[in-house]
Amino acid sequence: MSALLQTRGLTLAFGGLVVANGIDFSLEEGERLAVIGQNGAGKTTFINICTGLIRPTAGNVSFAGNDITGQSPRRIVRQGMARSFQLPQLFLEHNVRQCLELAGMARQPRLPFWRPLGRSADAVAVDRVLELVSLREREHEPVSNLPEGQRKLLDVAMSLMLQPRLLIMDEPTSGVSSEEKHGIMEILMRALDEQRVTAIFVEHDVDIVRRYATRVAAWISGGIAADGTPDVVLADPTVQRQVLGI
Repeated sequence: MSALLQTRGLTLAFGGLVVANGIDFSLEEGERLAVIGQNGAGKTTFINICTGLIRPTAGNVSFAGNDITGQSPRRIVRQGMARSFQLPQLFLEHNVRQCLELAGMARQPRLPFWRPLGRSADAVAVDRVLELVSLREREHEPVSNLPEGQRKLLDVAMSLMLQPRLLIMDEPTSGVSSEEKHGIMEILMRALDEQRVTAIFVEHDVDIVRRYATRVAAWISGGIAADGTPDVVLADPTVQRQVLGI
């Protein structure tokens, strides 16, 4: 069976500065990969290359057996790879349900994007996703009124409306209080399991990594310094010294 996501020799350089250094990587369907590393280690650069925001200097990215190197983010999304951001990308002028309706329209290119909200053929899908992320009671709430934790949930919910095979989440618990973090992750992991979505998530909280990841990749200086189960990677002396600061 081929990997769902795979990179070979992935390199990005700006002049003499190498920010992705020949990365060979593969991700199997069903994995929950946590990406860890200090700021500037190359985590977000790697994600940006895989999702089409940056074109690599060398190497390639394949998704579901297809070479997607250099393709546009929109084209990559339509092949089944979605992303949520550290800062939720939401329509603050709309309510929760309308945001999901807009996301659903985005994966139907043949339908007019200006079609009035509330007439979506995806009404059942919207209801399903609202239940999955525990936002049913807030569906008519203006997004601007939501606390940060629920904004994070909505951001991921909009990605789920795209029906992805792989979801990449950039720091899904950043900006969320320590008391809420595990509750947010429980909801997200349950939703991903229900939808059978493979996941990569960037995370700095070691407790979150240890509890919710099946695999951890540690980034140092533009490359993967350690890759394996949480117990093995988090106990690695180099990771402890250069990533965790222990």
